[in-house]
Amino acid sequence: MMGFLTKKIGLGILVLILAAAGTAAFFLSKEPAVASVGSESIKKEELYSLLVKQYGDEALDALVTDKIIEMEAKKEKITISDKEKEEELKNLKESYGGEEGFKAALEQSGVTEAGIAEDIEKYLKTEKLLEPQIDLKEEEIKAYFDENKDQFAQQEQVKASHILVEDEAAAKEIKSKLDKGEDFAELAKEYSTDASNAESGGELGYFGKGEMEAAFEEAAFAMKANEISGPVKTDYGYHIIKVEDKKEAKEAVYEDSKEAAKKALFDERMQTEYYNWLEEKKEEYKIEKNMNA
Repeated sequence: MMGFLTKKIGLGILVLILAAAGTAAFFLSKEPAVASVGSESIKKEELYSLLVKQYGDEALDALVTDKIIEMEAKKEKITISDKEKEEELKNLKESYGGEEGFKAALEQSGVTEAGIAEDIEKYLKTEKLLEPQIDLKEEEIKAYFDENKDQFAQQEQVKASHILVEDEAAAKEIKSKLDKGEDFAELAKEYSTDASNAESGGELGYFGKGEMEAAFEEAAFAMKANEISGPVKTDYGYHIIKVEDKKEAKEAVYEDSKEAAKKALFDERMQTEYYNWLEEKKEEYKIEKNMNA
């Protein structure tokens, strides 16, 4: 799914800008300058004109593709449930190392979670459209597993919760409360500044090495199950970490990894099939472009 969404994220902002250009064109001459260079100004009209010139064809192709997927899904009576969308969003967040990594990626790209949700729905519709065309044999799945065995091995993991605060004094005060027997989850709800998990008691779930900030990771992996740390400083502030569970690294076994291998191979095949399918549909539909309209 990542390849599909990466392209969607890249085009998302352009599509919005170019769509706005069409509806706002009449008013552009009255708009204030978007930049100035000495005594000269740069108007929105110039900006939109350049964007259309440089990226118009690419953005228009993205809109045409979206329309084809929408029409084909409607024709095949394909719908996506809320549960399916939530599961795919969960998987996507995990691929970024959890909630924090996912939010950082969104901020960097300028895309909203609502925009990602729309792309997920389009992806799932595409997956259902192409699924009947991708027939995976048992021997193909086994061969793929054998060739990519390390990919399916279980890495060493830690399951942890945390309480994040801005200064060390606050972190020490919370640690003192914990030492006196106060509940970690309740203190997380009351004090943690990490809005993404405070209400769930600071739960971070399982994570492997390389998914968290170095200082946080070093502390968490050095701890034992049910141990609570003192203040740990990162760029986000000060963390109190509670390790809930630990999983040792384990070599992959085909029977345990069969479904994961099947999904990975399916996604790989889908990438190839998607482009072939899309070209066929573009030929099938009557597509007319008029960038000068």
